[in-house]
Amino acid sequence: MGMNAYVLSIGTAILANVFYHLCLKFTNPLIHPLAGLSVSYATAGLICLIALPFLATGPVTQQFQNLNWASFALGAAITGLELGFIYAYRAGWNISVAALFCNVAVGIILLPIGILFFKERLSTQNLVGIALALAGLFLIGRR
Repeated sequence: MGMNAYVLSIGTAILANVFYHLCLKFTNPLIHPLAGLSVSYATAGLICLIALPFLATGPVTQQFQNLNWASFALGAAITGLELGFIYAYRAGWNISVAALFCNVAVGIILLPIGILFFKERLSTQNLVGIALALAGLFLIGRR
């Protein structure tokens, strides 16, 4: 993967994540979150179905034949993620802190999973960063 793809991919994820949290924060509190998410998923599904023929390599039907359990489990995980953030914002979490707190906590939880199951290695620099992230998580989580 070239440097352009490396930077573009994470840049896209960052921008989409910012927009994602803004949309969650502005979700109408008068509707049940699942009603709003139903519309969001329908929109996402439509965008994916329209874009797939232009971006897929090979026949579109083959893309669906190669699906496994992870695509369905991801749908459940995304639903939980979005419900969790909508409820967190409604409960009073600040947009400036909630995502940061959650993402640092998720990163810490994924550390042993990456090491044990994916044979990832940590450098001394990574360990220092982890220690700082843990300290930050402690400080951010205090009210």
